[in-house]
Amino acid sequence: MFFKVLRDIAKPQWFDIINCLKRSTGLSVAELSESLGMSYMGIKQHCVELHKRGYLDTWRRPKAVGRPEKAYRLTAKAEPLFPQMGNDFTNILLETVEKTYGAASGEKLLFGFFQELGQSYRMKLKGDSLSEKVLQFTKIRESEGYVSSCEIDNSDEMVITEYHSPYQGIIDKYPMIHNMEDQMIGRVLGANVVRNEEKASGLVKYTFLIR
Repeated sequence: MFFKVLRDIAKPQWFDIINCLKRSTGLSVAELSESLGMSYMGIKQHCVELHKRGYLDTWRRPKAVGRPEKAYRLTAKAEPLFPQMGNDFTNILLETVEKTYGAASGEKLLFGFFQELGQSYRMKLKGDSLSEKVLQFTKIRESEGYVSSCEIDNSDEMVITEYHSPYQGIIDKYPMIHNMEDQMIGRVLGANVVRNEEKASGLVKYTFLIR
């Protein structure tokens, strides 16, 4: 929601570029131009400006043929533009609970949070088959700002891909969050969940293999 509101009062092209890059591990100007339907020079100008402001960085990406090409990806500075759980209020709340009720209470609070979140998801899912549930779950997560998509191949293997986690700001202090989230997703879908994580600059990519 914050991202959508901010887009309305700032340069919309910048946020289109940021949103497109968020759903990738980095793109060239040509790829951005094709994806967004904007001119090459227009995209390049916006990327240069975003790079100057610290929202993008660049690297030389190898190509199958020819010289490496320049590609852009998000930096950590762009992370606050997307939904966050790791804000000051959340950190203060967890610290206060731990000081009042003991060191393990913060973890218990997070456990309860994922229990309630899972129950909320289960109430929203209407599909009978696993594939229907996965597709509906992905749509819900996308609407919540997880930048989610789903792929189902011919062997019915399902992979959910997410390019954002609202828990990123507190994951270093509470690394068990990923395990709690994986278990929650597994309970909601009635399936086994295997997570893989990729990081580069300010980009993060989570894939969940659903079996």
